[in-house]
Amino acid sequence: MSSITSRIDAVTMIDKDHLGTEIPVPRSVKIELTGRCNFSCSFCARSQKLREVEDIDKDFFFRVLKEMREAGVEEIGLFYLGESFMVPWLPEAIKYAKDIGFPYIFLTTNGSLASPNKVKACMASGLNSLKFSYNYADGEQLHDIAKVKTGYFDKIVKNMKEARRIRDESGYNCGLYASYIEYDGEQNERMKEAVKEIAPFMDEVYALPLYNQATLVQGLTEDWSYTAGNRGRLEALRDPIPCWSVFTEGHITWDGKLSACCFDHNDNFTMADLTKTPFKEGWNSQAFQILRQAHLNKDIKGTACESCVAYA
Repeated sequence: MSSITSRIDAVTMIDKDHLGTEIPVPRSVKIELTGRCNFSCSFCARSQKLREVEDIDKDFFFRVLKEMREAGVEEIGLFYLGESFMVPWLPEAIKYAKDIGFPYIFLTTNGSLASPNKVKACMASGLNSLKFSYNYADGEQLHDIAKVKTGYFDKIVKNMKEARRIRDESGYNCGLYASYIEYDGEQNERMKEAVKEIAPFMDEVYALPLYNQATLVQGLTEDWSYTAGNRGRLEALRDPIPCWSVFTEGHITWDGKLSACCFDHNDNFTMADLTKTPFKEGWNSQAFQILRQAHLNKDIKGTACESCVAYA
């Protein structure tokens, strides 16, 4: 079982084949089964309700997934900006992806809805990686940041431990991981203590910077420092320009938009409408090629990326 950090680093490193304007399809694509989420975290721009959020059309999902596999995409993430455990047919989506030949299927969750029964169904369907976004030191902080009841914190921790039990008892080929935001000061120390409880049940735990999400959350919390762009995980930060997200990973919203950004909460980064355009064509659309050239020139003034990373 390969590590999640090695896979992340492989995606965030722009190889020579993808360092261009018209390039091969990405190894990895994230597709959003739903734009909905049961949390409203202050560090996530989704809570600002900048776009309409619903569930993906199943027929479109099946069609575009097949297109991507036939085009050569190898890794499929069944999430983007929403919480996929809100979708009842999540195990069916995983099984379909596995049946049509995706060798690696991964999922990120806030953990609150990842009950043992749901996790077991996903693992049995062929899920290869389940990562928990573990960004709260205790129940009170979860309530303050995510606007949910404090009891959800204990539920998340229990679900993480149960996922390990289910995986080990049944022998499923599914890695279990957790990421956490490395905040500033006292909060950083609090998170390190919280991580100690769940680390023994995960195969890997790694830190992420606190992203400004295309500046949409910049300054909302004065006590914390934000980083521009998505430079990858904390121990393997990439240069902000050219941004790997524009070259090495696809992002598809629930309504079929192909985005150039990990944090496209307001459709500013739409490169193609995949309900009308095949994936392979959309990946090298004129809009995408123009944006990639700007990144290669290291001059992104006037593009959607300008406010995010231009002065990082």
